Amino acid sequence: MIEAEGCSANALRDAGVLRAVFSRLVADLNLKTIGEGVWHKFPEEGGVTGLIALTESHLACHTYPEHAIATFNLYCCKNRPEWNWAENLKELIGAKVVTVQKIERRSESFSGESENRNPKSEIARGEV
Repeated sequence: MIEAEGCSANALRDAGVLRAVFSRLVADLNLKTIGEGVWHKFPEEGGVTGLIALTESHLACHTYPEHAIATFNLYCCKNRPEWNWAENLKELIGAKVVTVQKIERRSESFSGESENRNPKSEIARGEV
């Protein structure tokens, strides 16, 4: 999960610019897309929402030009190489501050026998 702050409001209103972010990310990480994705430009000075399905899972973005913020979510079913979000988002959308929160997927089976269980997963499965 990525949050980019201090971005160019014009870039955050331009679906073409955000498609370029997706294209670079997909190419750099050798991801496989399913279809063209779904893009929505909100009216007037509004932002853009984009979603593309990947064979690995999905990539999404939501932009808020009125706050100069863009958020991205790259969900992959297995670990991928690191991507320099800060450098790329600075270049492509003018981001000043980029925060990346990475959640590692565990490699154990989903039998629930791991000592390193995620408490949020336990709650989601109804185990309290």
